[in-house]
Parts: sequence; C-alpha cells; structure tokens
Amino acid sequence: MRKLVGILSILTLLEFALAKGQIVLQGSTTVFPIAQRCAEEFKRLHPEVDISVRGGGSGVGIAGLIDGTCDIANASRPMKRMEIEEAKRRGFTPKGFVIARDAIAVIVHRTNPLDEITLEGLKKIYTGQITNWKAFGGPDLKIVVVSRDTASGTFEVFNKLVLKGARLTPRALYQASNKAVLLAVSKSKGAIGYIGLGYLTEEVKALKVGGAYPSKETVLKGTYPLQRPLFMYTRGEPTGLVKEFIEFVLSEKGQRIVEQMGFIPVK
Repeated sequence: MRKLVGILSILTLLEFALAKGQIVLQGSTTVFPIAQRCAEEFKRLHPEVDISVRGGGSGVGIAGLIDGTCDIANASRPMKRMEIEEAKRRGFTPKGFVIARDAIAVIVHRTNPLDEITLEGLKKIYTGQITNWKAFGGPDLKIVVVSRDTASGTFEVFNKLVLKGARLTPRALYQASNKAVLLAVSKSKGAIGYIGLGYLTEEVKALKVGGAYPSKETVLKGTYPLQRPLFMYTRGEPTGLVKEFIEFVLSEKGQRIVEQMGFIPVK
C-alpha cells in the first residue's frame, strides 16, 4: 500500500511538471519594459507558468528565436530577409506581431540651449561632419555622439531613417541599452543620443525633429519623422501558452500596459 501511494505521488508530480508551461522572451531593450510588465500580469493570471524576459537587443532575440533558445523575440525593428531565410532553413517561418508604436527621441543634456534639429543636422552630427555645438548656434562645446550598439534594433532604425546608408562616426560611444544612453547623455553637457519614447525622463532634454516633439500625438498624426512599430516574433503561428501570451499583449489590458510604459498602443 505504501509503495502504491509513493508511485501515485511520483505520477502526480510528473503530471504537474508536464502541465507547468514555460515561456522565454528575449531581445529588444526598448520592448523589454512592455514584455516584463505583461509577463508579470500574465503570471498573476497563470501562476503555474514559468515566464522569463531577457534583453540583449533585437538581434540577440531574433538569433535566439532562430536557434530555439527563446519562444518569443522582442524586436524594435522588422526581421531582415537573411534572418527569415535562416529561420526557414531551420524549419519555420517567423510570425510577427506589431504590439506597439514608438518614437525614437533625440536627447541632449538638460543645459543644452538647442530646442530643435533637422534630420540633415542629425546626419551631419552622427557622420562626424559637425563636431561642435556652435555650428547650431550653441556654445563652443565638443559634441559627444552617443549611439546604441550594433545588436540594437533602435540602432538599425535610426541608421536607416537618419544616416540613410552613410557611415557612423568612429568617435561614437556605443551603449548597450536605452538606459545606458540616457545615463551617458545626462552626465555629459556635450552629449547627444537617442532612446525609445518610453525611456524619456526629465533627466535629459528631448529635441524637436522636423518641427515636432516625440509624443503619442505626433506619432499618431504622422508628424514626427523618427517613429517605428515594435514587434514580438514567434516560431511560426503561435500555439498554446505562447499564443495566449501574444493575445494578452494585444488585448485591452495588454495595450493599457503599453500606454502605461510610455509607448503608443496599436489597439
């Protein structure tokens, strides 16, 4: 009888382990706060599910999706053709979901007198053609160019929209996250950088670009030029817990979280 009880206990534990699901999200540091908060709420609704959220950048998340080390890749840029082709070679076609919209805010130190910059002016700064703020009517102060690292989707989108194929100045200081860019710019009077809208704080000053400040309103009106969709990618059409999580992010509750995190809902 004792042996039978022991066997039944083991079977119960095995059934529980099998029933207990797991979701791993990885990638964009821009999407990270949305994913983290949604994961917390999803976990509250499904306490039996293990769910983890990791950063590293869009490229890292997409590589993890292709390799099978994560279930959902968070990305602040669309997947590249070569990434999709590699995924197909691995046996699946990635499925992308636009879960939010974002403005890439151009930021400077709070004491910088500049209020506005053009796309052409940004390009000249980030390619190294202009290296002093006096060229914009500011103080005689060296410009410290702060950029996201090459694994970042924000880096890719900024380069496409601003540099348009031109080479980034070799003097640029690469940072691994939005928070790191924010910190670097807040500590250096000559610095300029760019971050996702949800990371914008009073520690720095956001510039107008093309006559518009980065905001929900200017993104929806289409007047702010540095805007982009934010994605979650899955390994083909999602099923099971992954499907449930994506549905939660796109639900009314999930989209409220998107707005609470400082980004723009898509629903």
